[in-house]
Amino acid sequence: MEKSNRFLLWVFAVGLCSAVCGAAYLAVLKRLSSWIGPDAWASNQIVHGLLFIAAGALIVFIERWVGPSGNVEMLVDNIHEMGGNRDRKNLLSLIPSSLISIAVGGAMGPEAPLVQTTGSLGSWFADMKSLSVSEKRTLTITGMAAGFTVLFGAPLGASLFALEILHRRGMEYYEALLPAIWGSLCGYCAYAALTRLDLSPVWSFPYPVAPLGLGDLSWSVLCGVISAFVASAFILGNRVLSRFFKALPPFVRGAAGGLILALLACLSPYALTFGEYQMNGLAASAPAASFFILAFAAKFMGTSTTFSSGWKGGFIIPLFFMGLCLGRFLHLEFPQSQEILLVASLMAALNAGVTKTPLGSVLVVTEMTGIRIFPTTVLSVMMVMLLTSRIGFIESQRPRER
Repeated sequence: MEKSNRFLLWVFAVGLCSAVCGAAYLAVLKRLSSWIGPDAWASNQIVHGLLFIAAGALIVFIERWVGPSGNVEMLVDNIHEMGGNRDRKNLLSLIPSSLISIAVGGAMGPEAPLVQTTGSLGSWFADMKSLSVSEKRTLTITGMAAGFTVLFGAPLGASLFALEILHRRGMEYYEALLPAIWGSLCGYCAYAALTRLDLSPVWSFPYPVAPLGLGDLSWSVLCGVISAFVASAFILGNRVLSRFFKALPPFVRGAAGGLILALLACLSPYALTFGEYQMNGLAASAPAASFFILAFAAKFMGTSTTFSSGWKGGFIIPLFFMGLCLGRFLHLEFPQSQEILLVASLMAALNAGVTKTPLGSVLVVTEMTGIRIFPTTVLSVMMVMLLTSRIGFIESQRPRER
């Protein structure tokens, strides 16, 4: 068999195995959430608050006893340096600590832990086959893309997202694009078969789509400017909070994060969970404009506290949630605007401002919502990339070595 055909089989294998891992992870997360999550303890906030404090201490204990869990930033750095994950033992700590963090109601989602896991799976497969650094990098990216696809249900957007998240400006490991798409498609089909999932968008937003005009471009620019401000505040705010929590003893740090999350939950239920299952209800509700600002602030503070106190999870879907809140708020304040345009633009641009993934963000939002408004959404994303080019959340993002 030719080498190119053999490598394509390995790409398929990584995509399929990533789908199985993703299905298993999400199944365990769902069951654990039914035991310790916010819905299970909605009638007894005191007990749930104690669960938060215990969960925070347990997360720190797992890291101290089992070993460091790593993070996406470390994975990105390892992909640049050696093509893939250096130490896959960190999954022994990452998987249980992230399941606890997300299941109990921490305001970050499964995207980062699952992508670390499936990316590491691609690295392991490459090491097992004694592949070159370039081939290992491609299989690692393929695993990441398949992991994103399991969560987003967006094969093309997930592939571009996995490639863009490695850099601040653009998609430089272009040779991994087609393998990543193939791996994503394999993972998507396998996950749909395993879970009997239909292929409809994850979210359904009941907003009419009117023909776009020249004036809509100005709203797109405004969304880009607003997203740049919010993304910068999110990045800088997390840096400040992280310094605060790092000044605390390790076991106090995790428990303090849990206590703050419990207190935030008393102010708003939107401070908890990563928001995926809250968004359809939020999109269809019709409260006052101030409601959406409060929901935005709650998720902003909940996600920042979850991340900064050392809990595990990803912030992509929480950022989408914040974009939805801001879009609905702006439309209520300016009814002449197109609500669907504002929502799509702010969801994609806010995420791109933090993660530096412009194309992936546009396509993921498009595929997850079924929204088909490309020109204005792309304009907002490019505007936020221009305005936030000097600030980033993932410090290890950098150009490829030539």
